Amino acid sequence: MLDIIVILGPTAVGKTELSIRLAEKFKGEIVSADSRLLYRGMDIGTAKPSQTDRERVPHHLIDVSPPSESWSVARFVHEAGGIIDQIQRRKNLPFLVGGSGQYITALLEGWSPPPQPKNRQLRAQFEKVGREQGRAILHQQLAQVDPVSAERIQATNQRRVIRALEIYHSTGIPASQQRNNKPPGYRILRIGLRLARKALYTRIDRRIDQMMANGFEDEVRALVNQGFDLELPAMSAIGYKQIGMAISGKISFEEAIKQIQKLTRQFVRRQDNWFKETDPEIHWFDVRGELVAATSVLIREFLEGEEEEDGITSIR
Repeated sequence: MLDIIVILGPTAVGKTELSIRLAEKFKGEIVSADSRLLYRGMDIGTAKPSQTDRERVPHHLIDVSPPSESWSVARFVHEAGGIIDQIQRRKNLPFLVGGSGQYITALLEGWSPPPQPKNRQLRAQFEKVGREQGRAILHQQLAQVDPVSAERIQATNQRRVIRALEIYHSTGIPASQQRNNKPPGYRILRIGLRLARKALYTRIDRRIDQMMANGFEDEVRALVNQGFDLELPAMSAIGYKQIGMAISGKISFEEAIKQIQKLTRQFVRRQDNWFKETDPEIHWFDVRGELVAATSVLIREFLEGEEEEDGITSIR
């Protein structure tokens, strides 16, 4: 059975540096579980690991697509699973690292998402409702027919809301009930990083200030000049549309930064829905502690331990 180390937690908590240091210690390779690191040219606004960081240990699923290309959960599961198998064949240890709860859960639980129905007429009707009555109305409709999906999908993510509505109205079965899980059989150690909310928000604000100082505005200008529309799914990454609106004069840069701060805080709260501190599968560590030493002990015990006879795939 394949051993896999998962490092998860909210944005800006410090997953990148810890994962690199641990991968160096345990002959590891890092598989990104971040839906925005996939895209080339989106470096500053996504806090992508630097080239120097990526030279320390091998990284995967970073800079693999242009922003115009869409990634689904199913595609991520397929690509990440294949990469993890390759890492195993090289006799290295895979580290799955990121804050995209849906990607991590889908891979570890072996989700088989329902096929996307091809009902363009139905989709056009929902898009019209969104334009004329607002995205909130669509989300309310989804909550009535598929509350599980509605809880997981943000109201502002109209593309995913419409897809879930499309699945329900085409099949009569909520999308959340059409998923067939086939766990891949990994032996999993989940390491969660946490920081008190107030301190995390302070760290987030500092990161946003640093992004602006590092040239985030120029990065967005370059993407727009290359023809990448701000309405692309990839460009829904927090910050890109807001800076784009400031560049076009629709809002001030001060207002853009305030919106980025607000949206990032909302994102952190959504991440809590995926990574719960009450989850017995996750070993939580406060980032203000001796992280590398403590997590190294846990990993070493995990790798030296034998699989439990009852088939449990995570140490507790």
